[in-house]
Amino acid sequence: MRILATVQGNWGKRKEENIRSNGPADWSLEILEPTLALPLIVDDPDEFLPQSLPEVDLLLYLGESSGTAQLLPAIARKCRARSVIAPIDNSAWLPSGLAKQLKDELQSRDIACVFPRPFCTLTERSYNYRRSAEQYDDPLIAEFAGHFGMPQVMVSVNPDSKTIERVDVVRDAACGNTRYVARGLAGVAADDAEFQAGMLHHHYPCLAAMTVEQIDDRLQDTLMHVAGYIIRDNVAEQVKPFKEPAQYMKTAEYVEEDEDRP
Repeated sequence: MRILATVQGNWGKRKEENIRSNGPADWSLEILEPTLALPLIVDDPDEFLPQSLPEVDLLLYLGESSGTAQLLPAIARKCRARSVIAPIDNSAWLPSGLAKQLKDELQSRDIACVFPRPFCTLTERSYNYRRSAEQYDDPLIAEFAGHFGMPQVMVSVNPDSKTIERVDVVRDAACGNTRYVARGLAGVAADDAEFQAGMLHHHYPCLAAMTVEQIDDRLQDTLMHVAGYIIRDNVAEQVKPFKEPAQYMKTAEYVEEDEDRP
């Protein structure tokens, strides 16, 4: 698969490097670095783009401004992309209203597109968190999402010591956070794994924004916290059979305590 990534700042650079280092060997990755010095309203996108771009299958947007996001349809046209992934890890860089406009314009040109909020909600069939999830059907986006998107790890726990022996990454977050969490969980007790996964996720650190916003019709939270919940829940489900059962007082103990009261 041929990919063109628009990259800006550390946010985009880290994702580019992780995809280049850990993506399939038969992927090719070209880079476009648009200037950050863009007006609030871009009237002529071609003014800020090269005359020509390499022809690719998939356009991956890793920009850091709403001005850059406005260039997406023009970039897709110039590189003849058939599919677009434009993650929203910071809503200031790609507001929901602009994302809707871009989606309408791209789809009108028969270009498949997804706008996962945050990036690590992307799977082979859907994107966005819980009740805000949206379905899609596109083989190019699905191929990318098979390797980078919603974190998925395989946890091996020693049944005797109840500690994690090994964590294999099935699908990494595009930023590489999942690989960092996986390395840090080796030797951790099953009882502590969920907490440690969340701590490791924040220590990397996650690049999603810490501004509270409406995630779905029931949840207000930050995109960074959402990203943390995803990896934490994935780990928690796998170590659940190995955790020590919660200690509860027996009914008789409650009765005896009541009898001793004056």
